[in-house]
Amino acid sequence: MYRLFALVAIILATLCNPAAAQVRINEPAPDFTLSDSNNEIRTLSEYKGKIVILEWTNHLCPFVKKHYKSNNMQALQKKYAGEKNDKVVWLTIISSAEGKEGYVRPYEANQIAKQNDAAPNAILLDSFGKVARMYRARTTPHMYIVDKDGILVYQGAIDNRPTKDPKDIPGATNYIQVAMDELLAGQKVSLGATQPYGCSIKY
Repeated sequence: MYRLFALVAIILATLCNPAAAQVRINEPAPDFTLSDSNNEIRTLSEYKGKIVILEWTNHLCPFVKKHYKSNNMQALQKKYAGEKNDKVVWLTIISSAEGKEGYVRPYEANQIAKQNDAAPNAILLDSFGKVARMYRARTTPHMYIVDKDGILVYQGAIDNRPTKDPKDIPGATNYIQVAMDELLAGQKVSLGATQPYGCSIKY
């Protein structure tokens, strides 16, 4: 009887703790709530009906700098989630803990985005790492795509060139571009998961 109660307790703890649940491709993406850089509350579920791209970032990480200094990340943001596209939302998430590399206050996040000419729909602040742990985010960048039905259809690297060198970008296969073009064409994402690369998230 004790073992039965213990098993039930473990199952309930897993269900009640989103961070304990395994994030899987082709299953519902866990909902979350975070404050953005303009002090507005955002939830993943509010974007139901739209494709959502999640980008974990750390502006001091050389792998992130590779994609921002080359304008690669901004080009993707503007192509798929620009002002004229109401089908896609791009959420940049910062999970660096206070006192750790990459931690920023709301106004600093906006300043950095402006300096980089970045174009996410919102910058979300996750300094306690709750959402990063929920999604098992490991690196910056670490990319996720949630389809319009709330299903996680991609997680992993931005491309297949795990280097810090911007010169590698032109010849790379951009996994985000491939997946987004497939989704927008009404097709199934052909490659749902890849190995993320970059700096470790600074919990």
